[in-house]
Amino acid sequence: MRGRPARRPRPPRTPTGPRGGGRRGLRSRPHVRPRVRPHVRPRQKRRPVSTATGTGLLVRTRLCVDEREFEALAEPWGRLHRACEAATPFQSHAWLSSWWRSYGRPGRLRVLLVRQGDRLIAAAPLMRVHRPLPALKPLGGPISDFADVLVDGAAREAATEALVAGLTELAGTALIDFGEVRPGACVEGVHARWPGPKRTLADSPCLELPALPMEELLKRLPTSRAQRTRAKMRKLTKLGVESRIVPADEVDASVRTLLRLHQLQWRGRKVTSEHLRPRFREHLLRSMRPMVAAGEAVMTEFRLDGEVVAADLTLLSGTLAGGYLYGAHPRLRERKVDVATMLLDACTRHTGGEQRRALSLLRGDEPYKHHWRPEPVTNQRFLLARRRTAPLLRAAVWDASARRWTKERVRERREARRGDGAATT
Repeated sequence: MRGRPARRPRPPRTPTGPRGGGRRGLRSRPHVRPRVRPHVRPRQKRRPVSTATGTGLLVRTRLCVDEREFEALAEPWGRLHRACEAATPFQSHAWLSSWWRSYGRPGRLRVLLVRQGDRLIAAAPLMRVHRPLPALKPLGGPISDFADVLVDGAAREAATEALVAGLTELAGTALIDFGEVRPGACVEGVHARWPGPKRTLADSPCLELPALPMEELLKRLPTSRAQRTRAKMRKLTKLGVESRIVPADEVDASVRTLLRLHQLQWRGRKVTSEHLRPRFREHLLRSMRPMVAAGEAVMTEFRLDGEVVAADLTLLSGTLAGGYLYGAHPRLRERKVDVATMLLDACTRHTGGEQRRALSLLRGDEPYKHHWRPEPVTNQRFLLARRRTAPLLRAAVWDASARRWTKERVRERREARRGDGAATT
């Protein structure tokens, strides 16, 4: 018989691990190549930098988080504000920097700056908030009626694209929440180009009058109402009420007078409590003098028998005038003076001249504003996110819906109580 063939000797095991040995060591086979992981270059953070169309200048985007750097931007910011047709007074540097000193919190400033060469062509003044959701919101807060970004009209496309790229980077960790945006604002262009999840919600109602002088506004009213208004204006002249535009070097004293009259006017009645606080007073004292000097605001005082009995603050931009705050002595009411007509007459002097501006009655849908037949204009709220922050967007939409539902229920209850009271009497 033939014997069984001899077994081939096994090759020695290759040591594995730091100590060698092991039951599952790799066999030394010449046709087997060890696996080698390819070299993977680390992913670099995308920088929102692009080249401007039609020019050889580089568009650079940078985030400003330093308060002193923001303070030093007054001159280039002013040029950008004047070059932005949709800008409102609430985006001026004097207003925003003063607001930050009164209301801002250290470490939360986030101002996105876009430069083309050495020229500032766009800016998004934002701040970081943590409640109720991690978000980036515009500077200005509740005391500002409109929010927006600034875009130079001469470089609109390049500036807007750079803003979108920069805000997309910021949206990786927080929701971008632009509230109280006036129709026609520059941030609408950002919203239209936004590559990620986004939503648009209705915000506060506003009322506006066209850029017309007082006599033209009276023609919009019914004949009987226009006649009564003209009679009220003649009464102001008969009483000897005189108005005066306050120069920049007297603005500080005029602001203090306005706030004193405002507090006196609302004594014993419901008033916006923020207007009576020291931080609001300091904000107006800091911001009004440079804004008046730059033509971004105007202070008007009204005198009767040599005494200042009323003061008005109107904010101005290229296309908008808004009556922001006023104060009137109760003595005017005792003498049957129509303060609303007096103030509107003063505001229209800045709307129907060579530079035509719409007259905004700012936020609020109070019944007395409808006397002049204004046009309703609703502010918008833009929510911008990325895929990773989309849950924050959905939470913000749900919160807004819940708040709106609560307001409607409260309004229905108040109307029901009024109806019950009228039925009882």
